[in-house]
Amino acid sequence: MDDERPDVLTIGQLARRTGLPVRTLRFWSDEGAVPPVARSASGYRLYDAESVARVELVRTLRELGLGLDDVCRVLSGRTTVAEVADAQVAALDARIRSLKVSRAVLSTVATRGSTAEETALMNRLARLSAAEREQIIDEFKKEVFGGLDIDPDLRDRLRTFSVELPDDPTPEQVDAWIELAELVRDPGFRARLRTWMELNTPVPGQGRPPGASIWWARHVVQTVAEARERGVTPEGPEAAETLSELFGVADRAAVLSSLDAGMEAGAERYRRLVARVRGQDSAPDATGELEWLARALRAADPTEADPAD
Repeated sequence: MDDERPDVLTIGQLARRTGLPVRTLRFWSDEGAVPPVARSASGYRLYDAESVARVELVRTLRELGLGLDDVCRVLSGRTTVAEVADAQVAALDARIRSLKVSRAVLSTVATRGSTAEETALMNRLARLSAAEREQIIDEFKKEVFGGLDIDPDLRDRLRTFSVELPDDPTPEQVDAWIELAELVRDPGFRARLRTWMELNTPVPGQGRPPGASIWWARHVVQTVAEARERGVTPEGPEAAETLSELFGVADRAAVLSSLDAGMEAGAERYRRLVARVRGQDSAPDATGELEWLARALRAADPTEADPAD
């Protein structure tokens, strides 16, 4: 009988030789990936040494993620391994990007303890196209920056301002984008930030508003941080010296008004989210320094009541 020849293998022997299940080899054989070289007198499939090598190649290509159709195309010579590999790399890259987004959304959901509705919203925000993300930012810019009487150079900078999520974002960038998109879509946040911008944006022909230096120059935060490290209290005499160093004879009430508006708007949170989406190293959270500064300004002018009172 042909199946007793030493140079051929039954499908069971091929399975033992390759370590694969018979059902897998039978399926590959039916699909044409590993066809039998002959049939026994009783109709059983027979394979040879080349079949063993072919099985190993099919297994390798399958482990690399190729579909059986692509495997058969390679084996039949209709395409090359290199051509299929190039297409597979592109597909894997897309899949990896999608998985990163999924991981970021799930991580955010787990951290926040989000509801099903919140999860659905975050997933939609995370998977927006570049054009859809740009539209959200453009609508935000129009409402917050539009119509301001400002210097032309600053207007040009605001017009070209963008927050772009890269094609291959990190989970941290996706998480920051979700939070930022939720924030800039909030009408209340837009209104508060608009008020803050009106108080802090220089207008043509005029000097910088007294409180603008809090937000446009990070040295203010650094100076306050150093004072805090020395143990200076907002109500103490040394705090008054720090205020004089920072603001000179500027209108302290205007400075405090600007500071309060920015803190109420969440300007610091917004700044840090933009930096995270861009993958930039943002300065440390300055909320503590800004709160210290507000207390110091109120202590220097007893007529300014603390909003918490």
